[in-house]
Amino acid sequence: MIDEKIPPESIRPPHLIDKLKKEDSEIKKGIKWKEIFKEIPSIALILLAVIGFRIYVAEPYLVDGRSMDPTFHTRDYLIVDKISSKAKRPERNAVVVFNAANAGQPKRSFIKRIIGLPGETVIVKGNTVKIISSENPDGFMLEQPYVTHQSTQDIEKTLGENQYFVMGDNRKDSYDSRYWGALDQKYILGRPIIQLFPISKIGLSPGNN
Repeated sequence: MIDEKIPPESIRPPHLIDKLKKEDSEIKKGIKWKEIFKEIPSIALILLAVIGFRIYVAEPYLVDGRSMDPTFHTRDYLIVDKISSKAKRPERNAVVVFNAANAGQPKRSFIKRIIGLPGETVIVKGNTVKIISSENPDGFMLEQPYVTHQSTQDIEKTLGENQYFVMGDNRKDSYDSRYWGALDQKYILGRPIIQLFPISKIGLSPGNN
């Protein structure tokens, strides 16, 4: 037989019950604007910090397209560092993200690999790239283990000051310096420092290993 009597220890004194009533969670209709206004400075500071971080420090990008196969694929998720490219000149073979103004598409961003540096002459023929510079007046062939297809566009281009020659790793499906010319340094947004997706490719300095 089940005893349904309430045990004495479960009976609370009236003053404790009143306290529970006062302290119990409650949902009320309406908005307390005074409380919201109090939080505006904190919210504004957080928003400014987030915006400032994305503009000056780092920003997430999602790859869309095949121009950097096999290094990057569509839906690869990258964090791009915006500070290092401003602090020092990008080096050859570095992967960079840039505003595509030189390609006539200022509202878009591209991701490519740096092939030629300021002052150099770049000669692309077939699946070979030759670099001529003041240090190498006879030129040297650029080793590119990621190139698997012959280039569909041969070109010879001498770069000016603060100009770079960039190409996609997937030569036959890349719209790059072979078609629209040199990339001005002022349009470089940054370089990938972290890859977050897919999970199998999570790591630091993606594309620059």
